[in-house]
Amino acid sequence: MSRIYLEIIINADIHKVFDLARDIDLHQKSTQKTNEKAISGKITGLIEEGETVTWKAKHLGVYQTLTSKIIHMQKPFQFTDIMLEGAFKSMRHQHIFKPSEGKTLMIDIFEFESPFGMIGKVFNSIFLKNYLKNFLLERNKLIKSTAENS
Repeated sequence: MSRIYLEIIINADIHKVFDLARDIDLHQKSTQKTNEKAISGKITGLIEEGETVTWKAKHLGVYQTLTSKIIHMQKPFQFTDIMLEGAFKSMRHQHIFKPSEGKTLMIDIFEFESPFGMIGKVFNSIFLKNYLKNFLLERNKLIKSTAENS
């Protein structure tokens, strides 16, 4: 299983950052390069524990769908989503928020397993992990700028 760990300090209240991180509309805005759209389940607003969302996006030149579910939420400190259906063999994304001197430390722990056995592992090490890291960094930059400028 591959793991991506990211931290970012955001000069905003933890409640604001927490809500922006689970905002379906903001997520779609951050993924304009892949034309990602929520097409089923919770398709707008703030996603809650127990809810699902199905995304359609163009990754690596191919349209794909991925359904995820929020399996745990402790407002405003963390939430976790997992893939129910999609291109990965498995996927789990923990979103952690910690207050820090009037700011918020936002942590992403993104764990995934590529399909296709050894071929998937090679593709992952050469390309996929870095692609997904950059995808998450783009999302986090938009959360930060939105939180700090509103």
